[in-house]
Amino acid sequence: MIRKEMIAMLLAGGQGSRLGVLTANVAKPAVAFGGKYRIIDFPLSNCINSGIDTVGVLTQYQPLRLNSHIGIGIPWDLDRNHGGVTVLPPYEKNDSSEWYTGTANAIYQNLSYIDSYNPNYVLILSGDHIYKMDYEVMLDFHKENNADVTIAAMPVPIEEASRFGIVITDEEKRITDFEEKPAQPRSNLASMGIYIFTWSVLREALIAMKDQGNCDFGKHIIPYCHERKRRLFAYEYNGYWKDVGTLGSYWEANMELVDLIPEFNLYEEYWKIYTKTDNVEPQYISSESKIEKSIIGEGTEIFGEVYNSVVGAGVIIGRGTVVKDSIIMKDTHIGEGCRLDRVIIAECCEVGDKVEMGSGEAAPSKLNDKVYAFGLVTVGEDSRIPSNVRIGKNTAISGVTEKEDYPDGILAGGEYIIKAGENK
Repeated sequence: MIRKEMIAMLLAGGQGSRLGVLTANVAKPAVAFGGKYRIIDFPLSNCINSGIDTVGVLTQYQPLRLNSHIGIGIPWDLDRNHGGVTVLPPYEKNDSSEWYTGTANAIYQNLSYIDSYNPNYVLILSGDHIYKMDYEVMLDFHKENNADVTIAAMPVPIEEASRFGIVITDEEKRITDFEEKPAQPRSNLASMGIYIFTWSVLREALIAMKDQGNCDFGKHIIPYCHERKRRLFAYEYNGYWKDVGTLGSYWEANMELVDLIPEFNLYEEYWKIYTKTDNVEPQYISSESKIEKSIIGEGTEIFGEVYNSVVGAGVIIGRGTVVKDSIIMKDTHIGEGCRLDRVIIAECCEVGDKVEMGSGEAAPSKLNDKVYAFGLVTVGEDSRIPSNVRIGKNTAISGVTEKEDYPDGILAGGEYIIKAGENK
């Protein structure tokens, strides 16, 4: 068997509960992004652009959309006879059947997959970040320092550092200490959840920590390696990186794409982002429509006005409708005479005529004020909104709603409608 120098293990099993109704029926890495992509396209594209042709994708929560999107890896040139992309869900063993209970436990349950390639190095990635990174440069850094573990880290504002795993380094970038979400951070170098391990070191740590509940890299594997005086180094990254784990950061990252000079460029020739594309007809923009500073997907028909928004493929926006600062995902149809402001609408939704969304004063969400904040309206996939209703800010809608669900035709700020059988 051909030995692989480095293979990637991509953790894509997360529910993404902080994205609320957007992830009720789909794993976070499969959520649409930028009008045409899904979040997982970014680490997968980074892999093939970095020359890594063997990727194990670990799935768990609502994997159907993710599995069909990845397929056999053709869009990323990962359809290989030896290597390529392999979807790795939890499976039944002869003595037990168990879910992945933590990031490191998921890798531990796939030791035999990694052993089959006998790699020198293993790259651990998360499936829910938006960024471009050349992992080959990080591997060169790992080798130059004769490291056992290299953690990609980036500077964050010190006041935000307590939200992250923080690394403390010496002048050689060797990690002298590691703190998971410290109350009083001693450094502003935050772990990005991207690791390169020398395989023999990771294998030993996974086996040693296998009985830990919810075994996790930040809480268990990294401290284990540090205690055993392994050579841990921080690879400092200063490019664009966004964890789109909240509705606010997800909305912001999409809005940044339509800046006049976008901070994150989707159009670079030398570092393309690949995705599975459907064969859809061209766009249609009517003579009365207006579009400014927006991304418009293929097969979209626009008869109204769109400003500073990201619109997916196959969307229809009716006459007299004005869409501002919003994300409309694919195959959603919006009626005539609507007003949408700071709205996120998931795939395959229908909005009637003369619907106002994002109006009035913001009020704290009664469903979950940590999730449904940021002055947004969030609509889950396959939802229906009737004509002639007004929807306030920090609201959530999921399912087929009727006129009677809106008292006096209004869903006030902070209210929600989650139909029976729908997740929150």
